[in-house]
Amino acid sequence: MLKLSKMTDYAAVLMAHIARTPDQLFTTTDIAEQVQIPKPTVSKALKMLQKSGLLVSHRGAQGGYGLSRPPKQITASDILVAIEGPFAMTDCSQEDALCDLQDTCGVADNWQRVSLAMHQLLQSITLVQLAQKEPLQLQWISGNDIHTAGTELPAAQQTDKDSVSAEIPLVSLTTE
Repeated sequence: MLKLSKMTDYAAVLMAHIARTPDQLFTTTDIAEQVQIPKPTVSKALKMLQKSGLLVSHRGAQGGYGLSRPPKQITASDILVAIEGPFAMTDCSQEDALCDLQDTCGVADNWQRVSLAMHQLLQSITLVQLAQKEPLQLQWISGNDIHTAGTELPAAQQTDKDSVSAEIPLVSLTTE
């Protein structure tokens, strides 16, 4: 199972909470109470997000944490990288990675394509979209056809939907 760590999930919750009122500063205690995540976990995540440049902190009685830039300029990928480090589906998907099976593997190029597609998807999701309470509407673009997740393809395209393409599928989001 491909799964984000709890810390990354919590970081996304914290960032979304802050993004809903981006002009306000939040203390660790306030955020922990409002999102129902233990204060030590909130503190750790906020420090990691600040260190990565996604949050700024202000000291003093009126201080707290705030976004370093507008929420539409922060992506799901930014949050994931802040907590997990550089994104890669497999070790060989990372830049400058060396693998003992490189000469015999045969799937590394495809894993790199999958990794790139996932990274593109995560970069296309802004914090504004992530903070919305409504589900995101994903669209896959293949050739000239656009397919929205959860909808059936026309019968004529049913046989083609499982075909393998040499191109990286483009993924986008709608905000309708």
